[in-house]
Amino acid sequence: MSEIVQKAEDFVTDLLENKLDQNYLYHNLKHTQRVVKSTKELLTFYNLPETENEQVLVAAWFHDTGYTRGTTEHEATSCKIAADFLKEVSYDENNIAHISSIIMATKRHYEPTNLHEEIIRDADASHFAQKSYWETTDYLKEELELLGIEKYSQKEWRDANIKMFRNEHQYYTDYAKENWQEAKEKNLKQLVKDKKTEKEIAKKESLKAKYKSESPDRGIQTLFRVTLKNHLTLSDIADTKANILLSVNAIIISVALSNLIPKLDNPSNSYLIYPTLIFITFSVISMILAVLATRPNVTSGKFTKEDVNQKKVNLLFFGNFHKMSLSEYEWAIQELVKDNKFIYSSLTKDLYFLGLVLNRKYKILRLTYTIFIIGIVISVLAFGISFRFFGPDRLTF
Repeated sequence: MSEIVQKAEDFVTDLLENKLDQNYLYHNLKHTQRVVKSTKELLTFYNLPETENEQVLVAAWFHDTGYTRGTTEHEATSCKIAADFLKEVSYDENNIAHISSIIMATKRHYEPTNLHEEIIRDADASHFAQKSYWETTDYLKEELELLGIEKYSQKEWRDANIKMFRNEHQYYTDYAKENWQEAKEKNLKQLVKDKKTEKEIAKKESLKAKYKSESPDRGIQTLFRVTLKNHLTLSDIADTKANILLSVNAIIISVALSNLIPKLDNPSNSYLIYPTLIFITFSVISMILAVLATRPNVTSGKFTKEDVNQKKVNLLFFGNFHKMSLSEYEWAIQELVKDNKFIYSSLTKDLYFLGLVLNRKYKILRLTYTIFIIGIVISVLAFGISFRFFGPDRLTF
């Protein structure tokens, strides 16, 4: 893969993940990746020069980026986004213009005029010949409804797809005609069959509704994902705070050992003994507590089949299975995924025990910082009092 294609991939991936409206259920990063994959398949067959491969792949990555700024004339917007990006990386102006022409070839009803345009159009419609067609077409239907563009009944959508297959779409490259046309015809036959058999459609909708009702709700997945991420972030923050205290106190003790303690054997410096002991004592206590805050607690690492059957064990935490054999753990996971309630229960336990660990860490850290502050204040006062009342010259402030 060329450097410019890799940069384009990174840029588009970030753009579509962070700037694209979530209502784009079809025209999203997954669709772009599918088009790029099909483009690579076609380019492998035609064995074009590296420069031409690069231009077509960059166009494939950018062809739907215009949706990040709306649906109107999104192809032209995609060209602008691509051009701005390519200019920033000092790409050749003529090549930028050619890439823009390839992107514009994805516009509906456009008739390609060269092989590059044929490749991008065939890649953009490669899902017509894939098993995933039924999933992607449902996503497109729902996307159009969510964006307020068009609302179709199931029958209307099926008829529109049949019309698209028969009257509007065609593959242009010899490779697509040879390798994809047959699968496309198979999907068309299934569409026609569904149209003739309303009873089968009703059954399919029933099964689909059942699948959706049994599948984990997206909101619940987001809840667990975000909460777990927040817990882990808070744990990292706590460890960072503990490391800061360890580093500061280590420096304090090293300075005290190298500068203060060697002077204490001199009788004239005896007044420094107690302040120095106070200073070092508080630093040592702070270091011990900081270590305790981050010290891991290793559990037994074993569970029994009875624990799994009774759903008492959290299989998502390594401390509960690190001493088990792979076969035992695989069996336990298979039991886990059979039951949604068991999955949610395991995730809930994971959150709960992570919370307990965080509570312990932050309590110890709060105590550590409090002791550290008190120690600094008391040490400074002790040194001041020692200099004032017991110093060799009884210094006055």
